[in-house]
Order: sequence, then C-alpha cells, then structure tokens
Amino acid sequence: MGGLAVRSGKFLIHAAIIAFAGLPLLCAPAFAERIKDLASVEGVRNNQLIGYGLVAGLDGSGDQTTQTPFTTQSIVNMLSQLGVTLPAGQSLQLKNVAAVMVTASLPAFAKPGQQIDVTVSSLGNAKSLRGGTLLMTPLKGADGQIYAMAQGSILVSGAGASSGASKVTVNHLSAGRIAGGATVERAVPTPLGQGPFVHYEMSDTDFGTAQRVVEAINRDSGAGTAQAVDGRVIRVRAPEEPAARVAFMGRIENLDVRPMQLPARVVINPRTGSVVMNQKVTIDPCAVAHGNLSVVVSNDQNVSQPNAFSQGQTTTSNQADIQIKQDGGALMNIKAGVNLADIVKALNALGANPQDLLAILQAMKSAGALRAELEVI
Repeated sequence: MGGLAVRSGKFLIHAAIIAFAGLPLLCAPAFAERIKDLASVEGVRNNQLIGYGLVAGLDGSGDQTTQTPFTTQSIVNMLSQLGVTLPAGQSLQLKNVAAVMVTASLPAFAKPGQQIDVTVSSLGNAKSLRGGTLLMTPLKGADGQIYAMAQGSILVSGAGASSGASKVTVNHLSAGRIAGGATVERAVPTPLGQGPFVHYEMSDTDFGTAQRVVEAINRDSGAGTAQAVDGRVIRVRAPEEPAARVAFMGRIENLDVRPMQLPARVVINPRTGSVVMNQKVTIDPCAVAHGNLSVVVSNDQNVSQPNAFSQGQTTTSNQADIQIKQDGGALMNIKAGVNLADIVKALNALGANPQDLLAILQAMKSAGALRAELEVI
C-alpha cells in the first residue's frame, strides 16, 4: 500500500507539472498582434520627394529629341552650367540621353548623410533605361526645399530584343531603381509627442481594438497611463526625458493585443476578375440563375473575278456574319453558408467564371442574401 501511495503521489506531481507547463499556452492571446502592427505614432511618418533629371549612357534607347524638346532643353541648360556653350541654332540629335522623374521616400528621423533608395521613371519616349546613369538630381519635398541629392547607376530588372517588326520585352524597361542612390541633405524635424503625452493612431478605426490597446498599456505601465480619445487615437502619458521616452515607447510597441475581428467583407476587382473574401462572410438561402451571353462576329471577304477578255474589273465584297448565343441558366438553390468553405463550395457549384461571379455577388448583395460589405476597387 505504501508503494502504491508513492507511485500515486509521483503521478499527481507529474500531472501537475504538465498542467502548469500548459498554462502559458492557454493564457497566451490567440492571434495576438503587437501594438506596432496595429498603430503608429502620431507625427512619425515618411515624406515623399520628387525631382527631374537626366539619364545618360544609354545604348541608343534614349528619348527621340525631336519629339521630346524638354530633353534637349535640359541638356543645353546642364551643359551651360558646366561651362559648355553650344552654338546658337544648333539642334541636338541624341539617343543616349533620357529625361526622367526621380522619386524617393524620406523616412522619419533621417539625418544628413544617410543613403535612401530612389526610383527612376522615364518621362519621354525612351525605349529602355537599362545601363544608364542618373546624373545629379535634386529631390524636393512638398514645401519646395531640397532634401536629398540623387545620382548613380540604374538597375533595370528586365530585357528586350527587336528584329524588324517583331519585338519581345521581359518586365518593364522604362523604370528602374538605385539602391542607396540618394544622400539626405536636410533633416525633417520629427517631434516625438508634445509635452507629456504621445498619441498612437490606429490603422483602422475600431473602438473595441482601441479599448484593448488601452487595457494592455495600462496593465504594463499602470492605470491611467493610456486613454482612448476616440476609436482611432490613443493618448499615452510618457516620460519627457528623450532617452526614457524612447525606451518606454520601445516597450509599449511590443505589447501583444488581440484585435477585434474585422467585419465581413468581400473585395472585388472588375479589371482583373479578382474576388477576395474573409472568413466572416456568410450567405442566406437564395436561388440564383446565371446564363452566359456570347457574341461572335465573323467577316468573310469575297472576290469576284471577271472572265478573260471581258474587260471587266475585279471587285471585292465583305460579308459579315453575327451570331448571338445565350446559354440557358437553370435556377439553382444555394444553401445558407456559415463558414468560408461552405460559401466557396456553393459559389463553385454555379460554374461561373470570375467575371460572372462579380455580377452574381453584386446581385446577391442587392437581394440581401450576402451578409458582408461589398467593396469594389
């Protein structure tokens, strides 16, 4: 009996260890996300830069200067600044230069001397920017001030070839990228909050998720630290000393929060026929009939040849034939679907192609059978 009691005690100890080991897994929030993935700090943002420049060194694939006079004008202005004066009235016929627009994104807290990536896009009728070099181009912000200078060799991930009337192009050759192609010359002041408060802006307006973020911050830093201003903005009391504020915000943005589930939504793209729906979409019982309409137009050319020595003329005539065919669409009963798998199975049973599916979903929404927001992009 004593041995049995010992063995039973050991069994209970092992069971308790296993149970306590599983507690962290049970307590961890399901589908939790970090606050930095749900919100951003007010005022900490990127700034867009743009500039106009020239790309040189192209292998005959540059702008046709007769059709793009601004390219010739830019070349003349650049050469005059370098001390080269062209004879008056001389026209330039260059095929190794292209006018381009240069864009970049200036990150928050960027300092002078930092390298940022730039995108170079053809502005004229250049066939390709492959192998070209961007000449020094000032990049300006929305206030007209110069914040960076761009220059360097362009990387174009593509290829092309042409022979006679045939042409083959892989990827896009009239735009490229320069990694670290711009040097920051001016910093943009980025205040990290005003006074004792820092404001977090949620990516999506959701009162439930905002309240859960407030609760997570207050559990970590004490009651009253965070307060929701509305469904999108959260005001957080933070240390005013810069180093302490950075450490505080670094801890806050890594807190886990389980966001509220998004509303049921169906996103459709009529241009590509894409249909995307989330797992909260449901449908009510309904009957759907859909028939395909096809129109076929054929054109036959008839030639009338006169007999020999009849002094007649050969004539041609076009005979058009238009056929309209509409496939019968039987009325099908669609059962209610409470999960995504059932909805996909029901819609696939209709046998509709993606373009037809767009019309079916819109009709189901109008009939009140589709329980979801319908967004057309």
